[in-house]
Amino acid sequence: MKNIGITFLFFFIVSCQLFDKKVPNETELLQQELQKINWSEVDEYPSVYACDTMQNKEAQKQCFFNYLSKEIQQKISVDSIQMLYPNIDTIQVKVTVFPDRTSIFETQHSKDSLGYDLKEIDSIIQDKLANFPPIEPASKRGVKVKTQFILPVIIKKK
Repeated sequence: MKNIGITFLFFFIVSCQLFDKKVPNETELLQQELQKINWSEVDEYPSVYACDTMQNKEAQKQCFFNYLSKEIQQKISVDSIQMLYPNIDTIQVKVTVFPDRTSIFETQHSKDSLGYDLKEIDSIIQDKLANFPPIEPASKRGVKVKTQFILPVIIKKK
């Protein structure tokens, strides 16, 4: 009986060590997970009401950029940009969409814009796009994120 007790105690001590698993370090797990994430892409692109019904991610992205281009063109088409700078056919606009659905539009320098007063063009764009319809921000892993992109806007000549 004594041998059975000693054997049982020995077995109990050895078996407890078999179940002793190393707990992963939280910092290591976090670093591994962060390395898996592609930070240069979003899970869902920014969107507007007109494009929300589309299920395909690429179609929704294309709809958003088309909508944005058309809206900006319409808002600045009847403006002094065409009169002041008749040779400009395209303006590069940097669009920043914040998680709180606010947007900022800024004129970007390009090789075609050399010699033009970009501050004046930028102030015209800021004025015309002040009441731009709200844009639903992009999301990454379920969290709304800030996005920036440069959009070429064609200024139509009449």
